[in-house]
Order: sequence, then C-alpha cells, then structure tokens
Amino acid sequence: MSEFQEVIKEGAQTVGRKIKRLVLMLLGIALLLGIGYVWVCGWTYSDGTRAGELIKVTNKGMVFKTYEGQLNLGGFQSDPAGITGNVWDFSTTDKEVYQQLQKLEGRKVKLYYRQRYKAMPWQGKTDYFVYKVEPITD
Repeated sequence: MSEFQEVIKEGAQTVGRKIKRLVLMLLGIALLLGIGYVWVCGWTYSDGTRAGELIKVTNKGMVFKTYEGQLNLGGFQSDPAGITGNVWDFSTTDKEVYQQLQKLEGRKVKLYYRQRYKAMPWQGKTDYFVYKVEPITD
C-alpha cells in the first residue's frame, strides 16, 4: 500500500471516530433533554378542589387507556359555537378513584385535583388529575 493510501485510510478512520463521537454526544444530549422534559412535566403546577355535577366518566384510548371525566360546574360560558354549559374535563390515574366516580355519576361531587405542567399521553388527556372524590349531600 502506498503512503498516500495509508494517509487516506488514517484520515478516514479519524473522521469516522469523530463522527461516531458526535452522534453519541447528540444522542446523549437528546436523551437527557427528554428525561428532563418528562420530569419537569410531572411537577404539580397547582392543586385545589372543584364541585359540580359529575356527568361523564370513561376509560378510553387506542394505545394508552386513560380514565377521563367531565364535571358540570353550573352556569354557562360563551364560545365561538354559542353558549354552552360550563364543563370541566379531568383525568385520573387511580383505578379506585375511577370506580368511585362511576358510582357517583349523575350526582353532585367535590373533586380534589392536582394540575401538572403537561400530561404525558399514557397519563391522561388533560393536565388536571383527580386524586380524591367526595359526594356532596344537600
């Protein structure tokens, strides 16, 4: 092999190592950013309670089955489609809470929730996660 071919071969190996190192660094940075994003999205933004009539409880999803519900807060709100009921959408990750909600559907309830920055698709459709439910007796 000539000296020129050896120089070319060594140069190609050096460039290959540098490209491999760059790709691995970029993958590592992307992985760390992804983990950081999921971690920050799990932080609680706020927590509180809401009361109203429980109008819907479902377990839905094609890939990720999540527990979702709707609470009628009373009154009306206006939107581009006209005047609609004041309905609040929520999610829950707790099967026991979901079963309690099913039993209380159609009744007035008080829901305790935590709002996250952003819900992941496997957690729920909304950013509001109910962790406790109490029936309201008149």
